[in-house]
Amino acid sequence: MCLLDFTVRWAAGRGIGVAAAHFNHCLRGGAADRDEAFVREYCAARDIPFASGRGDTRALAVRDGLSVEEAARRLRYEFLEETVVRRRSTAILTAHHADDNAETMLLNLCRGTGSAGLGIPAVRGNVYRPFLEITRGSLEDYASAHGLPHVEDETNREDGAARNLLRHKVMPILRELNPKAAQNMARAAGLLAAEDAALDALAEELLARTEESQGRASLRWAALRSVPEAVRGRAVLGLMERACGHRRDLSAAHVKAALALEKGGECSLPYGLLARNSGAALEIFKVPSVPEAVKLTQGKTVRFGAWRVALNSGVEGRFSYRLSVPGPLQVTAWRSGDRMALPGSRGKRTVKRLWADAGVPPDVRDGLPVLRLGERPVAAPYLGVDLDFAAGEAGAQVTFYAEGETI
Repeated sequence: MCLLDFTVRWAAGRGIGVAAAHFNHCLRGGAADRDEAFVREYCAARDIPFASGRGDTRALAVRDGLSVEEAARRLRYEFLEETVVRRRSTAILTAHHADDNAETMLLNLCRGTGSAGLGIPAVRGNVYRPFLEITRGSLEDYASAHGLPHVEDETNREDGAARNLLRHKVMPILRELNPKAAQNMARAAGLLAAEDAALDALAEELLARTEESQGRASLRWAALRSVPEAVRGRAVLGLMERACGHRRDLSAAHVKAALALEKGGECSLPYGLLARNSGAALEIFKVPSVPEAVKLTQGKTVRFGAWRVALNSGVEGRFSYRLSVPGPLQVTAWRSGDRMALPGSRGKRTVKRLWADAGVPPDVRDGLPVLRLGERPVAAPYLGVDLDFAAGEAGAQVTFYAEGETI
């Protein structure tokens, strides 16, 4: 209510339009409806354009596995952005104040966030928060001085939520230590935000050296080693973002795991990403989705992702093999326990290791078909046939070939 009153007063005579947007999260039953009606009536009495929206916050939280707070935030900002487009507005202003900022800083410190997560940003895209350095007490004084009505959210008095516990128990102690604790924390958040932006700019300079092709992004280890650790981590996070299109749920733990690959190896990341050491560079790419298993019978050709597998169908190619199998076959993706014995090998080795020795990169490997008898791998492209199933010219013929390949 303070933000609305202040903005309307400030915009008067400047040729700037102001509208109020209220979102009902449907979390407090009749109390939430009361709040919406209160703002609607206040705006109607003062000819202030008003937009409202509502959504089932709990249903979204359950559906997408979110906290109620995160689900509410998503619905609220989606509504605000839609309202901006519908009204052809320029900016969204929210009334977050210095105490909100201090509480957010403490919550995120408890969660182990880095400087990027400390405090609420004063500006993010088209969202502006002009009250971030103004305390709740100052806003209460403003409301009293201008006779502004308001409605108190009853849940603010409960200690169940972590933010309320900080507000009622921790912030009073901090104010005893320093009456300007909230303002000082807001100022510190602003300084951290500026430093964070500077580090991000350095990381972007490094990311300009990224090599991208066919859904993969890579940075040379030499380039990563040339910058401070704080910049290095941000660059790797940016590399992950380029590979999957966003940063959501990509954490410091994932960055650490990727950087640890400098000594070799690979690791899985969220959203089907795989990071690996390619020798000179750190590569991050999206692993192809694994196709469903499919049965293969005599004289038939089956599709497995981007591959085709033919059994005695007259098709021949570079991955044609003779084999002898006593039972029904199926085509599947490789499995971590798969082992094969190939001509010239000393016993059985894992299919993963055999493909690596054959020079097959992980992103190709994970889309390859494996011909299987029960749980046992029989044959695979680039490898051939397991010695237990090998046959001469009289045996059945299986051919693996990629879609579009000339046979």
